[in-house]
Order: sequence, then structure tokens, then C-alpha cells
Amino acid sequence: MSDTAIPTTIPTITEKEIAAIQDAILTRTLTGKGKYTALCQRWLESSMTGGKAFVLSSCTSALEIAALLADLQPGDEVIVPSYTYVSTVNAFVVHGAVPVFVDLDDATMNIDAQLIEAAITPRTKAIVPVHYAGIACDMDTIMAIADKHDLLVVEDAAMACGGTYKGRALGAIGHLGCISFQEKKVFTSGGQGGALLINQESLIPRAETIYEHGTNRGQFLRGEVNVYHWLDVGINATLSEIQAAFLYPQLQAAPEILAHRRHLWTRYHQRLRPLDQAGVIKLPRPSKEAVHNAAVFWLRLTDASRRPEFIRHMAAGQVCTQAQFVPLHSSPFGQQIGRFHGEDRVTTRAASEIVLLPLYSELDEERQEVVVRRVLKFWDGGKGE
Repeated sequence: MSDTAIPTTIPTITEKEIAAIQDAILTRTLTGKGKYTALCQRWLESSMTGGKAFVLSSCTSALEIAALLADLQPGDEVIVPSYTYVSTVNAFVVHGAVPVFVDLDDATMNIDAQLIEAAITPRTKAIVPVHYAGIACDMDTIMAIADKHDLLVVEDAAMACGGTYKGRALGAIGHLGCISFQEKKVFTSGGQGGALLINQESLIPRAETIYEHGTNRGQFLRGEVNVYHWLDVGINATLSEIQAAFLYPQLQAAPEILAHRRHLWTRYHQRLRPLDQAGVIKLPRPSKEAVHNAAVFWLRLTDASRRPEFIRHMAAGQVCTQAQFVPLHSSPFGQQIGRFHGEDRVTTRAASEIVLLPLYSELDEERQEVVVRRVLKFWDGGKGE
């Protein structure tokens, strides 16, 4: 494929990052927790949650802090979807937790909230819903189940910054929310990055201690204590000030970035709807109560055996597409340490059908139309090109 091929994704760039990075360099506070860290955290706290936000080195770091806050013991269980990136589960498994995989909702590729309660056992400690593709899970049902059984809810909102459910920001509904600013996400801090949202006030003090390497350094910096001590376990998950400076202009431009991406997402959906109606593909069907962030656009071939042929067909037209995750429960390590609750009606089938189309902040309608026409041609006699 040539250098002029339409990529599946490229990092978001606003052209204001360089000025912010230069400013950050002049502050001489490069390791993080400086001016731009504070600005990013203030944006997250004001735009997404009334709680506390920490910008971090990755979403994986956010999940790792969440796992520490869950106080997991070996053998404790965490309910998760199988169709997700491994970081969702690794953060909990490292503490000896058992991932209990629950099937997907066919319309959204998210965990089927109606199946969660039946998967709960006396060892269950947490539910980790993943807002796949920035499309919201059924959070009302999930939170009601968690309240009934006294379970922690950790939203894996890695792909979902800017999305909402019933007007509430994704990542700000569960007790904890984890966001990614990795380069493929809607907003990036220059390659890697993430954030932890603490939405339950009682969790904030310990979360800060873990974030501060297990110390009460935060209290020291606020003048609340004269010295700081080692109080608990902790990790180094600090986002560098250069990366925070890269991120902040993108957060400031969030309304424009989201509007453009949602326009492209909606246009894909409208142009490809005839194929959905013909039964040859399935398109995402988000809840009317949710607003996605257009993180990615996926379609599913109802005849999964044709997916390799479809990907080759798109590549021949200079359009990059890709499949995504192998379900974790069918992966070697997932089979070893986890279990799938109930029947796998959707997960394995959907994972074999899905294809991601190009969607990124610099994509324009002209290039998007090239993608759309190439997709349509696959079912109109053009598959052999």
C-alpha cells in the first residue's frame, strides 16, 4: 500500500501543541505536576466530573491505581467483557483476581448489562464496563446492580473521553473512571497518557496517596503537614509536563474536535445504512440516551468468512482497515486464569466480523467518500480489484 493510502487513524494535532510545549520547557518543571498538569486536571474536573482527576502516564496506570483501590485479594473476581484490550484485565489479574467474562450486547459491542447480575458470586469485588468505541454501556443498570451487591464500578473509558450517558460524562458515572490519551484516541498527550477520575469522595485520599508514590506528599505541598511520610503502596504514574502541554490545547479544542468526528461518524452511518438494511453488514446502534465521541467507526460483516477478502479489497483501493481484538477468554492466558460466565452468543462471533474504517480528526469528507465508495463496491461486483 502506498504512502498516499488513507490510514485507519492518525494522532489528533491542533497546531497549538508546539507553543504550549515551548512554554512548558521554559517553566523548567518537566517531570510533571506543574502548570499544564494542573490545567489538564482542572479541565477534566470541570468538564467531566465534580470529583478529583489525576492525569497519568497511561490509562493502564489509571486501571492499576483503581485495582489497588479495590483492595483485591487472590481469588477475588472482577466482571469484565472479553472483547477489550488486555490492559483492562491485566491491572486486576496482577493482584490475583479472576476475570469473569460476560457476553456482549450485539448492538453496541459493550458488556451486556442484563447478564452481569447472574455472574456475581460471593468473591465478586468489582464490575469493569468498557465503553467500546466511545459508545456508552448501560450505566443505569450497571450502577443499580453494583449498589445492590456493594460492588466497585471501574469505568474503562479509555476510548470514551467526550462521550456521555444521559448527560453525564463517560468515566464520571462509576466510582472510578479510567481514560486514555494514547495516540489513537480522540485526544492525545503525545503518544501515551491517561487519567483517573475519582467520583466517590471517600476514595480520593487513598488515590492521592497511591499517586504520590504511597506518600502524603500532596498534603505536604498544600501546607497541611510539615513533612511527608511513606503511608501505603504507590506507583509512579506521573505524566510529564511536556506531555500535559501537548494534551491541553486538544482539551481546549474538544468541542470542535468532537463535532467534526461525530459528523464523519454520522455520515458513515447514513451512507452505509443500505448495506445494513440489506443484511450484509451490521452497523453500531448506540442508545438514544447516549452521545458517543466518535472514537472509531466499526462495521461487522455478517459473513465473517469474507472479512480477510474485504480487508484486501479495501487495501487494493488504498484504504486501510483493520480487525481488532481477539476475545480475551479465548486467548491462552485468558483460558488459564479466567472464565466465561454463561453462553458466548455474541462475543466470539462479533469479534470475527468486526472491521474498523478510517476515522481521525484530519479526515475530510472527500477522503471519507473514497472509503465509502470502496466499501459499497465490495458488494457491487468490485471485490476482485
